[in-house]
Amino acid sequence: MNMHARPPQLLPEHAAFQTCAVRWVRHWNEHLFSFAIERPASFRFRSGEFVMLGLEGEGKPLMRAYSIASPTWSDELEFLSIKVPDGPLTSRLQTIRAGDQLYLGKKPTGTLVADALLPGKRLFLLSTGTGLAPFLSIARDPDIYDAFGQIVIVHSTRRVSDLAYHDELTAQLAGDPLVADQALLQFHYIPTVTREPFRTTGRIGQLIEEGWLFHPPVSGERALNPETDRVMLCGSSEMIRDFSAMLERHGFDEGSNAKPGTFVVERAFVG
Repeated sequence: MNMHARPPQLLPEHAAFQTCAVRWVRHWNEHLFSFAIERPASFRFRSGEFVMLGLEGEGKPLMRAYSIASPTWSDELEFLSIKVPDGPLTSRLQTIRAGDQLYLGKKPTGTLVADALLPGKRLFLLSTGTGLAPFLSIARDPDIYDAFGQIVIVHSTRRVSDLAYHDELTAQLAGDPLVADQALLQFHYIPTVTREPFRTTGRIGQLIEEGWLFHPPVSGERALNPETDRVMLCGSSEMIRDFSAMLERHGFDEGSNAKPGTFVVERAFVG
């Protein structure tokens, strides 16, 4: 036993939130980390949804919305987060360890779900930074592979080390027990880096304009087509704003749970 190891952080019970133990933490670099918590037996969510997560603050829980990165069938809830040195929550959250407790909201929600999209052939999941998180859940959902012929994740970061889950995605989710066989044929991963040398460089918009996004193994048209393509956007406010405008100029319309469309964004994270 390590006599210098600190005891797990335990939280007081709170009527509005559940307390869940941290299972594991993975630090990708000095700016980015992933972690997972135990999943309550009663917790249900749709791929792409987010939930409130947090720690005890000054007299009340300090909560923030986090997209769920784990698939709907998993017995744990996985998240991807940036590290903000002076952030009210993330400055503390980045120090959590296995065994610590976090507050978990009881009701997941969100608009970045397949229910908000019309049927289509190709599904493009365009993300920057930690906007990758909900797409990790969506790409491991067996129903997605039945609904679309191709699923394409595009992840843009500033640095190579910011490409979280790069190895797992490059391997086309080979270790996934439910979608590995389908992903081998239908799933494509396109990482791109904007500030360091890499095999693919440039912002996502540049890849679309130059047609690079539609090179093999992605098959079909060499441009986005609202008749057959569906798009999900998750990332910075600037990225969401610019891409939404671009998609609308090309005939796409934003969908919602009440009225499905040809593209969707998570409005909860857009300033």
